[in-house]
This record gives sequence, structure tokens and C-alpha cells, in this order.
Amino acid sequence: MPTPPPTGPLVTRDALAKQLRLLGVRTGEILLAHTSLSSLGWVNGGAVAVVQALLDALGPDGTLVVPTQSGDLSDPAGWGNPPVPEEWWATIRATMPPYDPRTTPSRGVGVLPETLRTWPGALRSAHPQTSFAAVGPRAAELLDGHEPDCRLGERSPLARLEQLHARVLMLGTGYATCTSFHLAEYRIPAPRVRVGRPAPGGGWEEITEVSITSDRFDELGHDFERDRPVVVRGTVGAAEARLFQVAEAVAYAERWLAVHRPREEEIQPPGRPGDGRRP
Repeated sequence: MPTPPPTGPLVTRDALAKQLRLLGVRTGEILLAHTSLSSLGWVNGGAVAVVQALLDALGPDGTLVVPTQSGDLSDPAGWGNPPVPEEWWATIRATMPPYDPRTTPSRGVGVLPETLRTWPGALRSAHPQTSFAAVGPRAAELLDGHEPDCRLGERSPLARLEQLHARVLMLGTGYATCTSFHLAEYRIPAPRVRVGRPAPGGGWEEITEVSITSDRFDELGHDFERDRPVVVRGTVGAAEARLFQVAEAVAYAERWLAVHRPREEEIQPPGRPGDGRRP
């Protein structure tokens, strides 16, 4: 059977940049982008053209940030997609390469973050499982000091994005991908979890961290849009797009999660829900 032709629409770098500006992306701002390349249509130039369009819309004084998570650097006991045999676990822990911001690929966040991670001049934060990458004049300010025991809390780039009045751009993605909501999890009572990962100098380490999960984030996002008329919605390419302040999302999520998703304090062993799991 012949391969069917693409259905489009045909999307170009210039058209994307224009539509991003019409949506409200401002020159010089800090933008945390969550993206689905396939939702945009047939993009001439693929992920490279999308990154170029985002940087065009932001201009030379703007800074583009993306999540570059590497959830596969985690305890194999918690992997589920796919699981691995239990008799492999010890060997996997002993031989897993440690995180290197220059070479460790992102996983489970799409092709565009991986494209930006390798962009000329890109910087990447130091957390081995929940790093961010950024391009722009404020990249170092945002990414420096991402502490190894703080995945997405006060000592992560999320808190700096909030402080510096950054906005979130969602291109064809739902609220389940809204990383900003996780910052709220650090500000309300939440379970603790033992997180396993390769140690920086080799071997294996476990630390105690706040348990994070995107459970019910879609419902949270729906209520956020309904109750707080601060989300700008539009279309970029063929994708539904949303634009809003990180601080607005975090403040709403703090209140919502405390009511709708209360969780008792406890320390969970590695591999339980909330631990970093293979995406």
C-alpha cells in the first residue's frame, strides 16, 4: 500500500512565529514551553523550525525553557513501560550511567525539548531526573542551583520561573503535562518517597523526596480555566494553544490540590507511585 500523503496543514517557521505573536507571546519574556510537534500539522523543518519560530517570537532578549526530564535514570523496581525482570535489577543499578547534562537524552517529553537541549548555547540544569534546558540571556539565572534533592520544588527552576514572572505556553498538550502544578505539591502536605538513581560518581544512591504525580492534573487544569479567566487560548498551526502565568497556575493548584487530592504524609519505598519511573 502506498503511503498516504500528509493531511497538513502545511506550517512554516514564519507562520508559526506570527501565530505565536498573535496568541500573545511577547518579545523579551521568559517562556516555559510544553509541546506536541505532531499536533501542529506538517511542519516544514520539523522540531528545528518550531524552536526557531519560538525564538523568533521571543526575540534576542527572550528566554525559552523546556523540561528535559530523564525518568529512566531511576530504580528499575518501579519501571512499568515496560517492566524488566527482577533478576536484572541489581545489575541495572550497578551499571546505569550517571546523569550528564551534556549527553543524557531527555525522555518522554517529546522531540522539541531534545532539540532545544542540543541547541547552540543551550544550558541544562543539574537534576538527574527532572532537568530543564533553556536558551536565552536568562538561562543561567533560571537553571543554576537545581538541587539534587529537589525535583520540582523551591530549589528548582520552577520556583525561579515563578519569581521572574515567566509564562507557560502549551502547544497541543493537555494539562497533564503542566509541570508548574508540581511546584504546588511541594507547598502542601504530601507523601515522601525514597528515590533511587545512579550516583554522580558511580554506583547507586537513594534520597528522600516529595512524592510527585500528575494524577488529576487534567481536572485541575479544567477548573483553573473555568475559575480563573487568565488563560489565553488560540490556535498555532493546527494545535490548540494556551498561554498563562506560572505564578497563576501554581497559586490555583495549591488551593485545588489541598481540597481535591489530599494525601497523607508517609515515606514510600522506591518503586511505589510517585517515584521516578521509566516513562
